Amino acid sequence: MSKTPTKHRKTNAASITIGVDLGDRKHAICVLDDRGKIVQEDSISNTREALSKLAEQYPAATAIIETGTHSPWISWHLEACGLKVLVANARKLRAIYQNDRKCDRYDAMMLARIGRMDPKLLAPIRHRSERCQRDQALLKTRCSLVRTRVSAINSVRFILKSLGVQLPAGWSSASFGTKARAHLSKEDRRLINPLIELAIVCTEELKLLDKELDQLARKRYPETQRFQQIPGVGPITALAFVLTLESKVRFAKARDVGPFLGLTPKRDQSGQSDKHQRISKAGNSYLRTLLVSCAQYILGPFGPPGQLREAGMRIAGETGHRIDKKRAVVATARKLAVTMLALWKTDQDYQPMPQSV
Repeated sequence: MSKTPTKHRKTNAASITIGVDLGDRKHAICVLDDRGKIVQEDSISNTREALSKLAEQYPAATAIIETGTHSPWISWHLEACGLKVLVANARKLRAIYQNDRKCDRYDAMMLARIGRMDPKLLAPIRHRSERCQRDQALLKTRCSLVRTRVSAINSVRFILKSLGVQLPAGWSSASFGTKARAHLSKEDRRLINPLIELAIVCTEELKLLDKELDQLARKRYPETQRFQQIPGVGPITALAFVLTLESKVRFAKARDVGPFLGLTPKRDQSGQSDKHQRISKAGNSYLRTLLVSCAQYILGPFGPPGQLREAGMRIAGETGHRIDKKRAVVATARKLAVTMLALWKTDQDYQPMPQSV
């Protein structure tokens, strides 16, 4: 049920708060005046024209939206229309997602009321700029291609194994398609040829995309070259780090990047109880995965000596217990992120074993 705008006393436009519950086709909106009274409840289409019309109706108002698929471009558009936009962290709003009578209309009202009461309760996040978002789309495309190739390779091996055909182990993902095509008989190849061709196409596209990403990093984000001085950190990890943080002054202290990337343990403290929990896994999951892969290399048999490796090996201990190894990898990934941000802030080269003053 929608409620169209009603006559009300004149209100300063800047004191208007608009809660917007985003949807794929329509958005539920709830408009509050400076006293918290509902001025309008309605739904609008998920189009730039409808959003522009809303901004014209309430100029200089504060719009509250949640993180989601559409939140980046909608936040850019509303800000361009003159509204102040707060993007609420959906993971922090239990009052909304755990409500027993959850609906779009109620969600929009709750966003508006929480934002009007204290914006900090929204745990607001800041979306990247449109340019960074577009550049990061290339990384997401690469990630999808890698997953598609892995899925195709696993399917080929599984299907052939069920027929009693074993492919040699040790083939790299990049060479799997061409080697499988040459290794298999004509009859076996006919059964899974589309999957082999898919793996080959993915490999070719990945080569082209890697070249494009390498050129992008060199020309537009030169700071990535300094990160690659660290063993195990390649152009993809370096570029993902820069595009995720966007600015080296985003955090006052380099160590604050750990919680931002979800590499620190969650906490559940009450009274005398302070439970040890798993890492929060907040933030960008792709970058966190890349950092963990780098940490595994640093702690692996080919990792060169350095402060990062020594710190990780101390945590792993001499027992070689599986849990200790996992803790060491996560701790090294967190320390790696801190080191990368510190290098970015200070514009200094990487020193494996920095000299103490």
